[in-house]
Parts: sequence; structure tokens; C-alpha cells
Amino acid sequence: MSLNILSIGGSRNIGYFASLRFLNAGCTVTFLLRSPNVFDEDTEIQRHVTSGKARLLKGDALVKEDVQRAWDEAGTVDVLLFTVGGKPSFSARNGFVITPPNLVTQALFNVLRTMPKQEPQPRIVTISSAGLTHSGHAALPLPLKPLYGYLLAEPHKDKLGSECLIYHCAGWRWDPKEAEEPGKAYMGSDDWRNDPELPAPGSLKKVLVIRPALLIDSKCRADKPGRKKPAYRVSDAKDFGGWEVSRRDVAHFIEDAVFNRWNEFENKCVAIAY
Repeated sequence: MSLNILSIGGSRNIGYFASLRFLNAGCTVTFLLRSPNVFDEDTEIQRHVTSGKARLLKGDALVKEDVQRAWDEAGTVDVLLFTVGGKPSFSARNGFVITPPNLVTQALFNVLRTMPKQEPQPRIVTISSAGLTHSGHAALPLPLKPLYGYLLAEPHKDKLGSECLIYHCAGWRWDPKEAEEPGKAYMGSDDWRNDPELPAPGSLKKVLVIRPALLIDSKCRADKPGRKKPAYRVSDAKDFGGWEVSRRDVAHFIEDAVFNRWNEFENKCVAIAY
């Protein structure tokens, strides 16, 4: 299946692995990259650059005009792959932090503010995290709770901000008993819901939010030849616990969901773990 993919956050990790899977399947992928030279020594990506299937566009997702240009350059987009994430540094006071602290949320604001009014709408796949809500945190294995409750608290507020934004535009109900909205520091304004540039509430129709368990770097279990049992579990995000999952297996799920199981997962927030 040949699809037109816009990859924002695809320079590494899940976004990279998923984008590469789409390229190997014959899709065209436009990458928005702060540093396009990140792929200079990547022979796999360069093979697709040479064929014209991988298009490298310099830009920053925190700059609205750059994101607008990415949409324009990509053309009619079938799938938006939004996997933005920062490289965290450690603070003894706040645990792991990223700069700016609202990186993911504000990048997603720019994406949705500039999304073309095309029909059909592009399918949107975003990466969040397990343990964000009260029920999600309660379902975590006990040894992981301090990691999520303290060390990852600040990045998780950013992930919550991005989910608030998706929930609003998709018309999903946000339960404040499950998680409080992270506030102005992450959303940019107390009045962000009235932003005229955002898609109207309920107008975003094709969204998949993925909350992975603790991410690890290991081989893709789903690609193992002869595997008879599912390599990972995917379920409704509420009350779903799990220890870990490989970034490569999350990328495998993204490809499978887009190509084979979209009707099953469209307009859902799901968790994935081993």
C-alpha cells in the first residue's frame, strides 16, 4: 500500500522506526527535521532519499511557519505520524525535564493549527505514555510507580497537554478525575480551547493515541520468524498495566494499525506492552 506520510519527530526512536517501515513498504515519507544531516550516514534512509520516497525538510515543529511548510511540501497527506519528544536532562528537584517543558504540546498545537482542510482528513497517530492518569498509574507494576510518579512527572505533564489537545479537537470526553489538565504553562493559555486556528471540537475524525509502557531499545519481537503468539499486547488504555515494550515493536504496531487494523483502532487511546 503506497501512502503519503508526514513524519514529525521522526529523526529517532519510534518515529524513525515507524517511518522506515513505511518507506520499506513503498510509502512516501516527508520528514520535518531540525537537522536533516542526521541521516547523512544512514544508508537505509539515503537509499529512499535517492529513490525520491524519503523527503527531508529542514524545520522546527515549534515554529508554526515551518510546520505549515511541511504540510505544503508533503501535499495530500494520508497519515500524520507525530512522535515529537525531547532529550531529557536530570534535575534533582524535578526529575527528568525537557526544554522547553511543553515541547510536545506546543509542537502539536502548531500541527493542528496548520493542518489543511482536506478530504478525507489525514489519519493522525500520536505517541503518549503509560501511567499518565490515576487509573493508568495504579495499573503500573509497583517498582515503576516512583519512576512515573516522580522522575517522569514533568515530561508526563507535557504528554497530558498533548492528549488534552487531541481530546478537545476529537470531541472526546476528558475526565478531570483521571487527570488534571496541566495548565497554562503547558497549554500556552487558559483560553486555549477558543483558539480559532484549531480544528473545531469533534471535527478531528481519524486519530489514534498510543500509550506505550516503559520504552526500551531491543529487537522487534513481532518480526521474529515463526512467531505464533502476539509479540505484544494492545488494549484500551484505562487500567492497562505492563512493564516495558520495545520502540521497534511500537513501530510495528503503528504500521499494522495503519495498513491492516485502522477500523479497529480509529478514534481510540490504546496502551501497548509486552
